[in-house]
Amino acid sequence: MKKLLILGASVLQLPAIQKAKGMGLCVAVADINPEAIGVSYADAFYKASTIDIDAICMVAEDFRPDGIMTLATDMPMRSIAAACTKLGLPGISMDTAIKSTDKGEMIKAFKEHNVESPWFYLIETKKEFESIRHKIEYPCILKPTDNSGSRGVVLVHSEEELDEAYKYGSEQSRHGVVIIEEYMTGPEVSVEVMVVDHVPHVLAVTDKLTTGAPNFVEMGHNQPSMLPLSDVAKIKDLACRAVKSVGINCGPAHVEIKLTPTGPKMVELGARMGGDCITTHLVPLSTGIDMVKATIEVSLGHEPDIKQTINKGSAIRFFNAPLGVIKAINGVEEAENIEGVKEITFTKNVGDEITAIHSSLDRCGFVVAQAENPQLAIDVCEKVVETVKFN
Repeated sequence: MKKLLILGASVLQLPAIQKAKGMGLCVAVADINPEAIGVSYADAFYKASTIDIDAICMVAEDFRPDGIMTLATDMPMRSIAAACTKLGLPGISMDTAIKSTDKGEMIKAFKEHNVESPWFYLIETKKEFESIRHKIEYPCILKPTDNSGSRGVVLVHSEEELDEAYKYGSEQSRHGVVIIEEYMTGPEVSVEVMVVDHVPHVLAVTDKLTTGAPNFVEMGHNQPSMLPLSDVAKIKDLACRAVKSVGINCGPAHVEIKLTPTGPKMVELGARMGGDCITTHLVPLSTGIDMVKATIEVSLGHEPDIKQTINKGSAIRFFNAPLGVIKAINGVEEAENIEGVKEITFTKNVGDEITAIHSSLDRCGFVVAQAENPQLAIDVCEKVVETVKFN
């Protein structure tokens, strides 16, 4: 029996754990939390932080898996790269893992390989910050180089806002390093890619809805993109060149791109599947491609099945509830009966507090829908959002 090690056992990893078990694999999970929901689904559990490289290497040496993977989280990619290298398993190199998780190293790789991307300043110290502040053009984006989920991301309109933005961004960085870069205007998309034997294959282009300034938290997605086909073709080309620029030779990639007035430019990428149900839900609902299974197959060194079998629309919308403590959530049963609804999930429940949305952790739930085209899928989601009432 083939063995698979999955880093993380939270609800994010549950689709991979369940899929791997359904494929007949022996599954071990590593997580710092022994009470994580995925632990009970796995064959073996190791208590270890997914970002502790030495600990994960020790886990891998003990379990001796045939493949190692994670879903929708960036920082464990460094642990995976180290463990795969140590055991001679399929996977990205540590150099690629760093370029795919450190936004500073990433954008330097883009520039080196002529991948269209914004101007930037990499700031490691307060002294460097003071030395470049007179060069900055406004508005601009400030963000930590090593965080995700929109944490620490700020739109800065003027020099008067810069100090507070720098303080916030550096506090959200594990190493206090931030990047200040061009504020790009235009619609934002994400691109799901599967790299097989060094060749990137685009599986889907996803339109993105965010809260906008100042934090740009994602509040919805739909597939396929409704942008003009000529723009989508340019976006796909840029995504493939970006993936190659950081050295991803196998496995999934999640690429974020802005379609600016001068053409598509890179935002960032990850050497992993996209989060927010994009790859676990939307990709299979719109294309028929099981991206979780494909990622598992690649991690084991197998040829993945990435042929599109359907052409439908899919969408997700996150609830934007009123601020305060939740006393009741009404209309759920009615919403579940709306045609096209595939899933309604709440991440905050009665007794929890709804706060302003500063990062993805502040969202309170979502609805996923499928229809004949993306606009109809969006319509289904919006009907659910109107039906469900947070009191």
